[in-house]
Amino acid sequence: MTEDKITRTLVFTVFTAVLGSFQFGYDIGVINAPQEVIISHYGYILGIPLDDRKAINNYTINSTKEITTVPYLGDSIPTPLAEEETTASTSLITMLWSLSVSSFAVGGMIASFFGGWLGDQLGRIKAMLVANILSLVGALLMGFSKLGPSHILIISGRSISGLYCGLISGLVPMYIGEIAPTTLRGALGTLHQLAIVTGILISQIVGLNFILGNHERWHILLGLSAVRAIIQSLLLFFCPESPRYLYIKMDEEVKAKKSLKRLRGGVDVTKDITEMRKEKEEASSEQKVSIIQLFTNSSYRQPILVALMLHVAQQFSGINGIFYYSTSIFQTAGISQPVYATIGVGAINMVFTAVSVFLVEKAGRRSLFLIGMSGMFVCAIFMSVGLVLLDKLAWMSYVSMVAIFLFVSFFEIGPGPIPWFMVAEFFSQGPRPAALAIAAFSNWTCNFIVALCFQYIAKFCGPYVFFLFAGVVLVFTLFTFFKVPETKGKSFEEIAAEFRKKSSSAKVPKAAVEMEFLGATETV
Repeated sequence: MTEDKITRTLVFTVFTAVLGSFQFGYDIGVINAPQEVIISHYGYILGIPLDDRKAINNYTINSTKEITTVPYLGDSIPTPLAEEETTASTSLITMLWSLSVSSFAVGGMIASFFGGWLGDQLGRIKAMLVANILSLVGALLMGFSKLGPSHILIISGRSISGLYCGLISGLVPMYIGEIAPTTLRGALGTLHQLAIVTGILISQIVGLNFILGNHERWHILLGLSAVRAIIQSLLLFFCPESPRYLYIKMDEEVKAKKSLKRLRGGVDVTKDITEMRKEKEEASSEQKVSIIQLFTNSSYRQPILVALMLHVAQQFSGINGIFYYSTSIFQTAGISQPVYATIGVGAINMVFTAVSVFLVEKAGRRSLFLIGMSGMFVCAIFMSVGLVLLDKLAWMSYVSMVAIFLFVSFFEIGPGPIPWFMVAEFFSQGPRPAALAIAAFSNWTCNFIVALCFQYIAKFCGPYVFFLFAGVVLVFTLFTFFKVPETKGKSFEEIAAEFRKKSSSAKVPKAAVEMEFLGATETV
């Protein structure tokens, strides 16, 4: 089929788009490696004596990979002879570091609402170009932070970078979903998540002490993303605009055909145009869809609730908690350099996301999501068992280690990449920007909630914490089984029709509805 053809223009365009996703991942991971160095520098800028800075470092450092996290300080270190000034300095440095970390997530939460809107106002390409201005400004503020009040510049830079990543989290999946052929939409959509985890891994590697994560070069590490922003901005000038945007939003059929022919390699694009024409006719018969209407209009209510649940499942699955526990478990297992084991987790992240690129069009989105969640459920139980019995049986630390690696693997096969592009598949052109905006916002918000609350939950539950996550994963697995339709190989219209069929069957007895819907979801 000509639809399956992967052209050079398509490869180039998708690669250029996911450079933004790569930046998303890099910004998530980059702040962790030089944490001790930056905290020490904050102390130097604020005029705190060296001995006090060392005490603050020991008090504040929380070696985890997950970065959208406000570090938990644990129980107070008993310092009966400590001076009040030292205590005040510790609190100040801790607050500044927390802001340096969490301001990124706050920026992402705010901007995630505007990604779809910006894409509609300017077009997908121009929207990504404008977003890159934010990325460049944020990178420059952090890159030059060593020359000024570093805490102010880093917090400001992280906030602005968060704004960029919030926009990108909606723009990139939307653009890729609109330029990809139907039969490649899943595989190409997965590249957004692959680029994110690649960015996280690269930030961990270049952040090693002997590369850029040291006193001399940490500011270069933070500012390095400016290079990516410039490169992507230049490449975007050679990328075709989304044909769907041109045809449906701008009513420019000639330009849409030209763009499609570039993307499809000059083959006949009649089928694509016909599909877009149907989509446009339906979009023109409905009012512009706001975020509120997604929940009040019965046609959209079920798809948006399913979309949001997929994103909530991704964040509340416990994946971020894994990165809290990984370092301590690796240390318990006798690994002298746990940072390299954490990089190993990042590498597995990347490898299995790449695996999902090839599986998603063969196994289907729903199937992979279910396989991933089921595997995570089993791994979470083994992790908890390993943690509970760690003091009694030393070898249980290895059980926990294996469970960590498998948990991450199952996450990246399904729950990691799939929610991002499934949301774009659930909706036609009209409601898609609003749906992507609210989905991205929910993802960022859940990320922030987990980051903020996990330490307290972990302290309360102790080694039993992953039993709690196992229960949460089980609930979301059952929800997916009963409520999420398969979207593999289906046009936007066919997917919308499946949701409409479910909605129109609402008055049928519940058992009949479930049987009909489950029958539909098994279609491959």
